[in-house]
Amino acid sequence: MNFLHVVILGIVEGITEFLPVSSTGHMMLTAKLLNISQSEFIKSFEIAIQLGAILSVVVLYFDRLAKNLQIIKRLLVAFLPAAVMGLLLYKLIKKYLLANNEVVLISLFVGGIFLIIFELFHREKDSAIEELAGISYKQALFIGFFQSLGMIPGVSRSAATIIGGLVVGLKRKTIVEFSFLLAIPTMLGATALDLFKNAHYFKPDQFISLGAGFVISFFVAIASIKFLLGFINRHSFISFGIYRVIVALLFWFIVR
Repeated sequence: MNFLHVVILGIVEGITEFLPVSSTGHMMLTAKLLNISQSEFIKSFEIAIQLGAILSVVVLYFDRLAKNLQIIKRLLVAFLPAAVMGLLLYKLIKKYLLANNEVVLISLFVGGIFLIIFELFHREKDSAIEELAGISYKQALFIGFFQSLGMIPGVSRSAATIIGGLVVGLKRKTIVEFSFLLAIPTMLGATALDLFKNAHYFKPDQFISLGAGFVISFFVAIASIKFLLGFINRHSFISFGIYRVIVALLFWFIVR
């Protein structure tokens, strides 16, 4: 993997991390197009550079988190399902799912269809929860179980979390922001676990690649977050569902 590959993957990660389109799936497919073999380092790279995107959330929402312990408590509750399932299923996910383009494409396609159908029938109630601190612990836990579906490459952690939040009665902007914030403990945990298990195999120049991907994804993710917050004020998520279906169909013929 050369520096241009690092730049491209960092941009792809920054754009897609918080959109309901699966950043992991897009990075896997991008690596396939660039003829980058799915080595253990590439799998770890695809996980670790997500920290750059997560840092953008910390920067944008630091004051809000620092002043509201209630939000942090709800994030920790929502994080629990992914923490437990991540520890239990780490080897399965890393060895089999993160190298399986067919799983990604099927997940993108099915998830896109589901997102379109869900949006066609979903109606936001006037009583929908608007404040992050107003989310109950039960609702947070339910959202956390939905987020766990995002461990399957192509499903999208963001999409699963958003749908879970809409199901339990949150406003769109509320669950989108909660999804942003929930990425902090989730991806910190995933990256820490992966680096703990694999960092000793990395070469010095590979750490440089990780650092570069981290920085690039950070700046691109800030723009992506601001775009999504503006987008949901005027549109539903149907366009993302259509995009997922188109990408899945196109790549099905490219990668097979």
